[in-house]
Amino acid sequence: MFARIAELPFLVVLIGIGGIAMLIPAAHAAAIGDIETSRVFFYSGLLVLIVTGLLVISTLNYQPARQAPSLLVGLLAAFLVLPAVLAFPIYEIVAYANYLDAWFEMVSAMTTTGATVFDAYWLLPPSVHLWRGLVAWMGGLLFWICALAIFAPMSIGGFEIRDRISEMSAFSEVGGSQRVAPSDRLRRISAALTPLYAGLTVVLWIALLIAGEAPNAALVHAMSTLSTSGISAVGGFYRAESGLVGEILVFVFFVFALSRLTYSRGLMGEERTPLWQDSELRLGLTLAVAVSLSLFARHFIGAFDAETTSETTNALRAFWGGLFTVTSFLTTTGFESAEWLGATDWSGLSTPGLMLVGLSLIGGGIATTAGGVKLLRVYALMKHGERELERLVHPSSIGGAGQAARRIRREGAYVAWIFFMLFALSIAATIVLLSLFGVQFETAMVLTVAVLSTTGPLAEIAGEAPIAFSGLPDPALVVLSLAMILGRLEALAIIAMFNPEFWRR
Repeated sequence: MFARIAELPFLVVLIGIGGIAMLIPAAHAAAIGDIETSRVFFYSGLLVLIVTGLLVISTLNYQPARQAPSLLVGLLAAFLVLPAVLAFPIYEIVAYANYLDAWFEMVSAMTTTGATVFDAYWLLPPSVHLWRGLVAWMGGLLFWICALAIFAPMSIGGFEIRDRISEMSAFSEVGGSQRVAPSDRLRRISAALTPLYAGLTVVLWIALLIAGEAPNAALVHAMSTLSTSGISAVGGFYRAESGLVGEILVFVFFVFALSRLTYSRGLMGEERTPLWQDSELRLGLTLAVAVSLSLFARHFIGAFDAETTSETTNALRAFWGGLFTVTSFLTTTGFESAEWLGATDWSGLSTPGLMLVGLSLIGGGIATTAGGVKLLRVYALMKHGERELERLVHPSSIGGAGQAARRIRREGAYVAWIFFMLFALSIAATIVLLSLFGVQFETAMVLTVAVLSTTGPLAEIAGEAPIAFSGLPDPALVVLSLAMILGRLEALAIIAMFNPEFWRR
C-alpha cells in the first residue's frame, strides 16, 4: 500500500496529507466546545480529501520519465499550490482576513518562516493557532525528508560543497543501493525520520506541560521549536507559563537545527563521525557563545557605569536572555527570551538588532529546518580564508586538513561563495521590488532578510520599532511570500531546474 502511495505524484500525496491534518484542529475545536471552528476544519478537510481522491484516480498510472527532477519540481509546486489549499479554513474562520492574508499565513508556516499578519494573536481561536503550528511542523518534517531524499542525491541544498567521495556510502542502510529509485528512497527516509521527528516533538511537549505550560501553548511551542518556525499561541515566551524552565527545555532542542547529524546518523554515511566533531555544530555553538558573551560584556559595562553590578541575579538573567535569543535567531527560530529586554533594563543600553540580522543570515546546519546561508557554507569559506592566510606566511607549504575539512570538495569554498552571491542578489532584488510597492528602504531590508532567512520574528525585533506585516500592501505580501519559498528551497535548487543537464541525469 505504502509503495503504491509513493508512486503517486508528490503534490497529490501532500494535498492528501494536508486534508487529513485538517481533522486534527477540527477535533481540538470540538473538544474545547468551539463547534463553528470545528465544523469549518472538518468540512474543509473532507472537501480536500474528496478532491485528493479524484486526483488519485486520474494520476494512478502516472509514471514520470525522470523521477528525481519530478520530485524537485513537485516540491516547488507544493510550496506554490499547497498553501492555497491549507489557507481555506483560516479564511472562513477569521472574519477580518482576506484570502491573501490566509495564503500568506500558510506560506509563512509551511516554509517555517513564522511571519504573521495577525498581530492580535488573542483574537484568533486556539484551534487556528494549533493549525498554524501544525502546518509549520509538517513543513519542517517535509524539509527534513526532502533534504536527504532529494537534495543530497542531487548535490544541492548545501550538499553541493561536500566531497562526492564522502557521499558514496550515503543511503546505504536506507536505500540498500546507490541506484535505488528516488520514490523508494523518499518512502524509506520518510519512514525512518517521521517517528523520530514526532517523538522529539512529543517529548518536548510533555516536558513543557510538566514545566507548567498550557496544553495548546505547549504543543505549539514544541512544534515550532522542532520546525524552527517561532510560532506561538500566546505571543512568545514573555507570556509563557513555563517561564525559565520552558526556555531551557526549548534551548536544548535547538541542537537539531545546528547539525543534521543529530537525527541523520546512519542515513548519510556519517554514522562514524562523533557529534562533537561535527564542524557545523562546533561552529554554531562557538558563534552562539561568543556573541552572547559579547552582549553580556556590553551590558555589564553599561551596568558598571550605572553602579548596578552588585545585582548578580540580574546579570545572570541578562546572560541567559542573550544566549537563548542569540541561539534562537542563529537557528532561524526567532523565539525571544523573556529576559531579553531585562538585559536592557539592567544596563540601560539597547540591544543591537543588526546583530540578530547577521545571525539569521548565517542560519543553521544543512538538511535541517533552519534557513539562512547555512553553517557548512560559512565553515567552508572560513577554512579557505585560513588557508589563504597560511600561504601568505608560508607560500610553499602543503595544506593539511582535519576530518571535517576533508569532507569538503576542492571547489567547496568557490561554490559556497557563488551561493552567497546568489543570496545577496536575492536580497537586493527583493528590496527593490518592495521599494517599488511603497515600502521604505530600512523596512524593506529587515523584511527581506526575515523572509529569505525564514526568520519571520526578526521583523519585530531587528528594527528600531516592530514592523507589522499586516500594514504592508497586498503586492508586497505576494513578493514576500515568493521570497519565503525562494529562501526555503534556495536559489541553487530553483536554478538547477533550468539546467538541461539536470533533466538528462
